[in-house]
Amino acid sequence: MDDMLKEFVVEALDLATNVEEHLLSLERNPGDMNTLNAVFRSFHTIKGGAGFMNLTAMVSACHLTENLFDALRTGQAPVTPLSIEAALEASGFVADQLTALSNGTAPEQLSTMPKSLEQILTDAIEGKASSAKKPAASAKAAEPVKEKAAAPVSADGLDWEAYYRAVVPEGTLPALAAAAEEQEAIKTQLASPDVKQSSAPAKEESIRIDAVKLDVLLEVAGESVQAANQAAVLLEKLSQFKFDGQAAPLMSALTETLTRASRYSTELQRATLATRMQPVGRLFQKFPRLIRELAKDLGKEVDLNISGAETEVDRVVVDSLYDPLVHMLRNALDHGIETSEERASTNKPLKATISLKAWQEASSVMIEVTDDGKGMDANRLREKAISKGLINSNDARTDDEAFQLVFLPGFSTKDVASSVSGRGVGMDVVKTAVERHRGAIRIASQLGTGTTFLIRLPIELSIVPTMLVRTAEASLALPMATVQRVVELPDTFESVGGQPVLRDLGRPLPIKSLGQILGYEKSSERVGIVIAAPNPYILAVDSVDGTADLVIKPLTCITTPGITGTARSAEGELVLVIGLSFLLDGCKIHDHERMTA
Repeated sequence: MDDMLKEFVVEALDLATNVEEHLLSLERNPGDMNTLNAVFRSFHTIKGGAGFMNLTAMVSACHLTENLFDALRTGQAPVTPLSIEAALEASGFVADQLTALSNGTAPEQLSTMPKSLEQILTDAIEGKASSAKKPAASAKAAEPVKEKAAAPVSADGLDWEAYYRAVVPEGTLPALAAAAEEQEAIKTQLASPDVKQSSAPAKEESIRIDAVKLDVLLEVAGESVQAANQAAVLLEKLSQFKFDGQAAPLMSALTETLTRASRYSTELQRATLATRMQPVGRLFQKFPRLIRELAKDLGKEVDLNISGAETEVDRVVVDSLYDPLVHMLRNALDHGIETSEERASTNKPLKATISLKAWQEASSVMIEVTDDGKGMDANRLREKAISKGLINSNDARTDDEAFQLVFLPGFSTKDVASSVSGRGVGMDVVKTAVERHRGAIRIASQLGTGTTFLIRLPIELSIVPTMLVRTAEASLALPMATVQRVVELPDTFESVGGQPVLRDLGRPLPIKSLGQILGYEKSSERVGIVIAAPNPYILAVDSVDGTADLVIKPLTCITTPGITGTARSAEGELVLVIGLSFLLDGCKIHDHERMTA
């Protein structure tokens, strides 16, 4: 794909995604003129660029939809379900064509516009143009491709009219009916250096940078911070010696220089991280169409409510969350949401609601998927898992543990597989994807009321605020997101069910040895860290060495239960980073994890 086509595809995909969100908003508020105009402008802009790229099918679809919204926004026709459905099909067709181009399909290999799409758009235009202006609107709709085909193409193969309309601001061009009289003048103007200069933007507000280059920049920035931290430690050790004569001012200058270098390297790292941050709304905007189409296939009525779309997170997280969220939304629709008949029998609103919400909490981003469906039956989940041989009868005793069974590979409550679910794949992919980015996922559900999936992810993937601890002479780091406080451990403990416990703020919390869990030799663990998990507990370690923002390097060659990555301390010591999900799950290591480690 050449650079010009690639640029068009990226920008047009953004417009197409926004169109779907606008259309669903318009369905709820048919009289919103701002939304009507926004949809019209989006299709108009895509059509102009597609014409310049000679993407005829896309031009035809956009032109027909543009005619439809011209009638809607000028009051020639009201907004009806048919017009919304037609526009959604058109935006879906455009998005599919753009996705195909993005995936490497050559423009000449793209499919033509389906007759069914042309028919529904034409019907929407003609069926709604009920005013005196109906003949004019119908005439516009009847010959969308003819108008485009009538535009002469120059000897160099370019459609100059489409290009001209794509770059000139909206509202400054004459009507299409007069366009044929101006084509020669347009060509002459475009060939003029003066026109080219006047139509170009005075200032570039943004540029596109290859993501790989940003990754390299972030890697270099992280290493510079690490080097600056180590230099500061060395300087601190050096300052313990006495310097006289000419060495004293040199030492003072070195201290000032290293301090400044450390500050600038940190600012460089933060600025680089900021370039990777993207709002999750870029991802959320893809789901209204998915929900609408899937609900239609399942014969269910569902509203998707989105909030917190402005919440920012590392772009790698945004890109990797699509498949997990698709699985979760499909799961909510197929398993969670009841049929209209079932909802009516329980006095629920016939139209169900799925909420997709994001917000920032400390150094984490929280993403929540909630449905008001039938909820999860913990006992049924246990029975299914036992019958499939995934657990034994002594496992998953609490409801919270039973809910986590849905993440086991091969688990499904469906007796018959369908096109949506029931093959025992999907939710395990969700947990794997979340934990790959040092996140965690929890489930809360109430039978008859609904289910909530809550994902916690670090806002920044490469830098993690941690507490440095030591056990059996090994240096370890715990994500600060799980640390509540540090307590001193006594020589003896109370025992509940054979498990040592310590009362913290009046509640008995079980004590777990970090060294023993990870397989280290027994040591003297006199410090406890209260872990903020769904079931809180105290993690015993030898000592606490302070806190630090560590540059994390993921483990790529080996998999070690409980360890999510490595880092270097300011002293240059290798630090093992404990996984967030591992801590939230109570530091449980299953037998199959030990075997694969």
